[in-house]
Amino acid sequence: MLDTRTFSYKKYLTEAVIALACVFIFCEYLLYYLVLIQCAWPVLEPHKTDTTITESTSEETPVHAMFIADTHLLGSKNGHWFDKLKREWQMYRAFQTMVTLHKPDIIFILGDLFDEGQWSSSAEFDQYIQRFHSLFSVPKHTHLYVVAGNHDIGFHYAITPYLNQRFVNGLKSPSVKRVSIRGNHFVLINSMALEGDGCFLCRPTEIALNKISTHLKCAKDMGSSCNKDNAISRYSRPIILQHYPMYRESDEICNEPDQAPDEIKDIKFRERWECLSKEASEQLLDILNPRLIINGHTHHGCRRIHRKDILEFTIPSFSWRNKDNPSLLLGVFTPNNYSVSKCYMPVESTEIKIYVISVVCIFIYFIIKCRLKQNRYYLLKFH
Repeated sequence: MLDTRTFSYKKYLTEAVIALACVFIFCEYLLYYLVLIQCAWPVLEPHKTDTTITESTSEETPVHAMFIADTHLLGSKNGHWFDKLKREWQMYRAFQTMVTLHKPDIIFILGDLFDEGQWSSSAEFDQYIQRFHSLFSVPKHTHLYVVAGNHDIGFHYAITPYLNQRFVNGLKSPSVKRVSIRGNHFVLINSMALEGDGCFLCRPTEIALNKISTHLKCAKDMGSSCNKDNAISRYSRPIILQHYPMYRESDEICNEPDQAPDEIKDIKFRERWECLSKEASEQLLDILNPRLIINGHTHHGCRRIHRKDILEFTIPSFSWRNKDNPSLLLGVFTPNNYSVSKCYMPVESTEIKIYVISVVCIFIYFIIKCRLKQNRYYLLKFH
């Protein structure tokens, strides 16, 4: 009888371990599929067609683009190993699940890829890049582009030619880059290079932006002064992608499910720190006349309109370390139309609740089963 009881306890313990393993697999793997499969590509609305483009695009193949920001891969100074493991697994699973389920044509990561990029040694930065490519690997036919954030190369005052160039070389991300696909023009900009003080980084950035503006105007107007070999053969209003938000006083105007907490929404932004300067923002709008602006940096979601028809999205941090309820942006683009929608990722506090409730239930089940078995044993022994 004693051997049988001991065997039964081991049986219940095995059942508890199996149940815990199932909970782990659900939370760390299946949960991402259950949540992210609910996301869908937005549908283009015909009435939003850009009438400034006369060319018919009824048979245009739309571009499906995914946007994330502020991954903040932890470094050696501020990142505990378990925190690093947990956050990187969360981002890896969310990213790879999205790519598997929704198969975007192109993906943009909008700055602060690394948490300690500006402080890293050359060897540490190389390790950073290897980790980044491991976590955010994409299929052969999916394109991935990044822009620099202040945690990658420093704020404007701290950027050196060395810090800037190693990021440019390592991530193939110059201060200004135009990515054109099926007539859609994405303009990637280093926000810290928009200081307007003629620095080693700012002046070339201004020149590059003006050059893109000229190419866009030539593609639109086909003026006699334009070069026949213009770099842009087909005009469409561009999409600006950068790390900093456009100028705004605070997040008080934001009204999104992933917005900043109420206690910090009304904190005033400092120009060139939490957002672009008012002057730089107006210049970008004047020079490029974008149809859409997407950025990150604040770690919280926001949406606003500039000049009646220019939509700006600020997307929150992709990492649970900075946001309990992170989200990403999905966009469908043709040269004369676009549509975007939020995709909400698993919530960290919800996952923790699942773990706690499951562990408590399994523990109670184990105790009850053992007590019942013990009671039956004593009943049989003494009767």
